[in-house]
Amino acid sequence: MKKIKLAYLGLIVLLSLLWWVADPLLPNGYEYFALRKLAINYTGIIGIGVMSVGMMLALRPVLVEPALGGLDKTYRLHKWLGITGLVMSVIHWLWAQGTKWAVGWGWLVKPKRVPAPAQTDPILSFFEQQRGLAESIGEWAFYAAVVLIVLALTKRFPYRLFFKTHRLLAIVYLFLVVHSVMLMPFDFWGHAVGPVMVLLMVGGTVGAAVSLSGRLGRRRRAVGEIDELVRFPDNRVLKVGIRFEDRWAGHQAGQFAFVTFDSAEGAHPFTISSGWADDGRLFFLIKGIGDYTARLPDLLQIGDLVVVEGPYGRFDFTSGKTRQIWVGGGIGITPFIARMKALAAKADGRNVDLFYSTAEPDEEFIGRLTRDAEAAGVNLHVLVSSRDGRLDVKRICNTVPQWSEADIWFCGPARFGQALREGFTARSFSPDNFHQELFDMR
Repeated sequence: MKKIKLAYLGLIVLLSLLWWVADPLLPNGYEYFALRKLAINYTGIIGIGVMSVGMMLALRPVLVEPALGGLDKTYRLHKWLGITGLVMSVIHWLWAQGTKWAVGWGWLVKPKRVPAPAQTDPILSFFEQQRGLAESIGEWAFYAAVVLIVLALTKRFPYRLFFKTHRLLAIVYLFLVVHSVMLMPFDFWGHAVGPVMVLLMVGGTVGAAVSLSGRLGRRRRAVGEIDELVRFPDNRVLKVGIRFEDRWAGHQAGQFAFVTFDSAEGAHPFTISSGWADDGRLFFLIKGIGDYTARLPDLLQIGDLVVVEGPYGRFDFTSGKTRQIWVGGGIGITPFIARMKALAAKADGRNVDLFYSTAEPDEEFIGRLTRDAEAAGVNLHVLVSSRDGRLDVKRICNTVPQWSEADIWFCGPARFGQALREGFTARSFSPDNFHQELFDMR
């Protein structure tokens, strides 16, 4: 989280400084309307700037994963930028439209406009002539963006519809680029903010074009065939084994992939639950926690073709510690299963304690987990919440007296992870040694 917070704040500060250099901080003249002009310029720069970066991050750029801590963190930053863009757009719209309403209602008196000298530059003259059109484009694109972003943030909005409607934001973004280019003050092009905004909008436009063309992640896709289906009814988990027909580049334990079982539904992210043995196979453990995943056991059949895109993520268990503590909450156990598979093939010499907390125990599932732990040399602690109570920091520390010498890897419900992070931090445990998968892609 620290990396994406710094990236987010750094972007806002950079854009603010670029705007500040180009726009006078203390306006002269008619106070309210001068302030309105500043506010419109500032919110416009921040709004289109964060949207442009967000559009580029939507490309799932693997190159920035190390800097941001993985694609899950990248998508969290993408979400923050989308919300910031929405807030700035609303403020931008209120300053523009609210002032017009206030003048119309007689609450404000618009200052007399001094005729500007005739524009002799044909390009600038063309831009001035298109101001009305650019304002209309921006207004309607704003309305569309509000609706689409709100839908994207609404968890109850079905994923299959989110998958389709979210792509429309690329079209809306392109209209906002036109609006921004046409209405950016001419003086800005002579300052650093001008070329920087050009670079950002060009990058965002490329991202929008790739998204609309359906080529997102195309180079990282591989077609496979389902060759194994195992149901664990008591914890509503389905094991889906896949044998690739295309070449799969391989993966590290803890990474995830986007899997398309049904093109109408779109790609869903799932943690890869197996190590990589270069045998052309992998498997996923999928819990039926939503309408679509709950229906998968009845929808999938041996021999079905699927598309797997990836791998992504940096939940890779890399650290300089000789001891690790793993905590898997519910289906969050999946990356640890993959890691144990890898350790069974090649040990790394670390002392590992794995805590598996579940409210829905399945005997066969736990039996397989126990065998994996034994093969990997991992100390497994299974806690059933109805029988053993909740897993908390005190219980982990009592079970592993050397906890302060370890780093902690958590995957599971976000609130559970936050509670553990805060509890360990309160015991002077460094937050940098607490690694958490932010498995929330919308």
